[in-house]
Amino acid sequence: MFATLSDVSLRDAWAHEAHQFTPWLAANLARLSEVIGIPLELAGTEMRVGTFSADILARNAADDSVVLIENQLAGSDHTHLGQIMTYLAGLEAQTMVWIAPSFREEHLSAIRWLNEHTVDPFSFFAVRLRVVRIADSPFAPLFEVVERPNNWDRQVSEKKRVVEGDRSEIGQHRLAFWTHFCARHPIYGKAGAASSLWAALPQTDMMLVQYLSRNGVGVFVRPPRGGSPDDLELLVRPHLDQLIAELGAAAETSLGSKLTVDPYNQANWDQMADWLDDRTKAYQAAFSRINAEL
Repeated sequence: MFATLSDVSLRDAWAHEAHQFTPWLAANLARLSEVIGIPLELAGTEMRVGTFSADILARNAADDSVVLIENQLAGSDHTHLGQIMTYLAGLEAQTMVWIAPSFREEHLSAIRWLNEHTVDPFSFFAVRLRVVRIADSPFAPLFEVVERPNNWDRQVSEKKRVVEGDRSEIGQHRLAFWTHFCARHPIYGKAGAASSLWAALPQTDMMLVQYLSRNGVGVFVRPPRGGSPDDLELLVRPHLDQLIAELGAAAETSLGSKLTVDPYNQANWDQMADWLDDRTKAYQAAFSRINAEL
């Protein structure tokens, strides 16, 4: 027997973009990774840049670069294109992925122009989102890349061969640093080769992400895995000024702090590890005080 594949309205799958689709996508980045050829690790959602909030921030596990993901449940528009350019500057992203159910030709032309007129390592993707089903089957989301950098498939294949031949240099660097960090501060558990570790914020469902980047280390607050950005907003927003003053944190990075230092110089690792430990304890103490006041 044969049946017909039919499209489903995106709003039938996710009624609300920020409350439902963004958290779903954040929890299912592997689906997007497969079609764009970038191994993605979630860094955060609703990342603040001034008065705006970028939908998803991820890291490219192959080279530790920052990937910005902006998603829509409606067709592409000028507003999102402008916001994307703002986020790229404010979040130091190198790769931009714009997801929408349809793209106007002028927006595809803009993505094409950016890929042709910017230098490596900047990359821009337009990804069409569909939801389909066969008869009464479960919904199936489909991602289709409609614009990408020139020769992208060849670049991905070359990088994949290098990584599969041996553990990547970045992976070795990450594992070595986090091993050093966890040996110096054993309370944080077991080291791994990911770009980040997570620490609990007491008396909340929030998490503090400790991350290693190409130019230092940092921390930022985020909802629990699978949680909504609204959970973080409800808790943090009334106390934001207090937290910024107390922690020296930056609101535009979803309440985060960063230490800029050469992370490849092992002479800096004690300083980096101690800074992460100090900031983690400071954030935990601050959130404990906030909850005690509630």
